[in-house]
Amino acid sequence: MPVHLSPPNPADLHAVAGVRIGVAEAGVRKANRKDLTVVLLDDGAAVAGVFTQNRFCAAPVQICRKHLQAGHGIRAILVNTGNANAGTGDDGLARAQATCVALAQHLDIAPEQILPFSTGVIMEPLPSDRIIAGLPAALADAKADHWARAAEGIMTTDTVPKAFSTQVTLSGVPVAITGISKGAGMIRPNMATMLGYLATDAKIAPALMQQLARDLADASFNRVTIDGDTSTNDSFVVIATQKAAHPVVESWDTADGRALKAGLLEVAQKLAQAIVRDGEGATKFITIRVEGGRSAEECRLAAYAIAHSPLVKTAFFASDPNLGRILAAVGYAGIHDLDQTLIELHLDDVHVVTRGGRRPEYREEDGQRVMKQSEITIRVGLGRGDAVDTVWTCDLSHDYVSINADYRS
Repeated sequence: MPVHLSPPNPADLHAVAGVRIGVAEAGVRKANRKDLTVVLLDDGAAVAGVFTQNRFCAAPVQICRKHLQAGHGIRAILVNTGNANAGTGDDGLARAQATCVALAQHLDIAPEQILPFSTGVIMEPLPSDRIIAGLPAALADAKADHWARAAEGIMTTDTVPKAFSTQVTLSGVPVAITGISKGAGMIRPNMATMLGYLATDAKIAPALMQQLARDLADASFNRVTIDGDTSTNDSFVVIATQKAAHPVVESWDTADGRALKAGLLEVAQKLAQAIVRDGEGATKFITIRVEGGRSAEECRLAAYAIAHSPLVKTAFFASDPNLGRILAAVGYAGIHDLDQTLIELHLDDVHVVTRGGRRPEYREEDGQRVMKQSEITIRVGLGRGDAVDTVWTCDLSHDYVSINADYRS
């Protein structure tokens, strides 16, 4: 069961002017499940994306990069689940391109104006014929308020659809922000999550969009990990439809710019954290905050070393305060001139380690009390400077092995 994560209430998700979404059952891998999603954008929308840094990236990732660089103006997003179209060579590229051509014909636009996305099993041929056959049903289903259906339609091993929404006010004008994401395993993004889409009707100068996508990813999806694997298909897309009646945001260093970016980041972080809360077999949501580094980068090194340690993660699953495992992870994180005599460690409100050794007042029953919680914060002090960074992760349970052992069956 996910950790404090409920399915979204469709009524809580704001429609975004200039966006319509349709979902269909195309039988991509299994019958009787939503597995094909189209996102239709009005002309004039500004779109940017960041993608996996895995060099073995999937065919749709390669095509998305190419289509965004072409600069023709993105008018549609096409997502299938059940098949990742990764490790499929030239045939995979041809099949992904064929789905773009088919959708473009329906919409009377150029194939380069479509971004294709796939998620699911790697190294199997994409059933492009089923996707193409399912397009009419998906298009007929397209409505502005179908965000919750879309969140369900992009799931793979997720147990809960992931969608969040908020509103901000820019120069007196209400602006909608709504996003969806999917992911539960193979999560240690090197840019974003497996799939994430964030849309707003705000007017944003197109020149700001690519850096905005990177900034949002770095502060949200790039701060989560479940199992340390970077997927072949990681993609995060930000859309600004330019429909709201406020002055164009041309700088983030203005009242409107700050308010908008804060709202976008709020939704992006909720989407990213939802992936951890729904991690395969997860029973605990863990925040790892590393303080006192000389740089944010070395804080992240320590945080990810803790988050990726199977010994740490299994101890949290067992509620076993074997906290020396955390110190060991900090020690091998790659901070070569780390002074262990300056290390501090807190487990929520419990001060465990001071100056590199067990705090005399620490009692194991206090650590165990915290370890039994479903939400836990690990706070590590490096004693080297003023930098801080945070990573979100989960525990590692028996179910993680079972889910991934049986994934293709």
